[in-house]
Amino acid sequence: MLQQEHASRKPLKSTAAISRFSNILRNWQLYVMISPVLAYYILFHYVPMYGIQIAFKDFRINKGIWDSPWVGLKHFDRFFNSYFFERLISNTIELGLYLIVIGFPIPIILALLLNEAKAERFKKFVQTITYAPHFLSTVVVVGMMMIFLNPRYGLVNQFISALGGDTVNFMANPSWFKTLYVLSDVWQTMGWSSIIYLAALGGIDTQLHEAARVDGASRIRRIWHINLPGIRPTIVILLILNLGSVMAIGFEKVLLMQNNLNLASSDIIDTYVYRSGILDANYSFSAAIGLFSAVINFLLLVVVNAVARRAGGTSLW
Repeated sequence: MLQQEHASRKPLKSTAAISRFSNILRNWQLYVMISPVLAYYILFHYVPMYGIQIAFKDFRINKGIWDSPWVGLKHFDRFFNSYFFERLISNTIELGLYLIVIGFPIPIILALLLNEAKAERFKKFVQTITYAPHFLSTVVVVGMMMIFLNPRYGLVNQFISALGGDTVNFMANPSWFKTLYVLSDVWQTMGWSSIIYLAALGGIDTQLHEAARVDGASRIRRIWHINLPGIRPTIVILLILNLGSVMAIGFEKVLLMQNNLNLASSDIIDTYVYRSGILDANYSFSAAIGLFSAVINFLLLVVVNAVARRAGGTSLW
């Protein structure tokens, strides 16, 4: 009987394999379209993972990755016991959470407002104005900030002086760094980030709004009870992704805004990795710090995803 059962399973497996292969052939255009994306992630995200081992080695360029001596957790221990560890962790977490608390809801609000706009010309005008900053480079955005916030001739300080206040050197003040970073990032990305919410709002059944109007529901109530629940899965998925990358802020904009006067507030893990790895050529030490940050992000992603799945049933997996 066992032999007969085993023999009966083989045709089923072969049939499933043939069906899967025929499905691939039938939709080969889709697989060709997705192949560049797969190649990108394989070549630039998975293949470089071979180099993670230098975080556990005393890497020497002349010896290569494989022949460099193994040192275990030496570089991690050095980072955990360094003078900058507490400052780097606190600055990175504070800036990441600040960016989520302020920057995450604004695209949602903008999308809800644009969805309620009736005048098409006004709606397109607002969309164009809010989308445009996304296409500016980080260097241009930081350069604009330096011009507008200049303590001598900047527009902001001239306005403060006209009101009788004292000029403020915003870019050199550590207490202003995180706020300037977050507000400028919100200005640059809110329009572009609202596109996905507008697309989700476009998928909501219009009959729900018609029924709500018949029942006398106001616009605010329809937004609260129809629009927000309709885009809740999108909001949850994007929130999970944002919380899962709270430690991966990126160093480009922070580095451009950073100076010796605001270093106490602007020094984060990514800028420290840049200084250690690129400028000081401590490749193993910087790799260990980067690996530590990546592991923390991964753990946050898993935890937040599990919480979201149990709380609302929406999750990445």
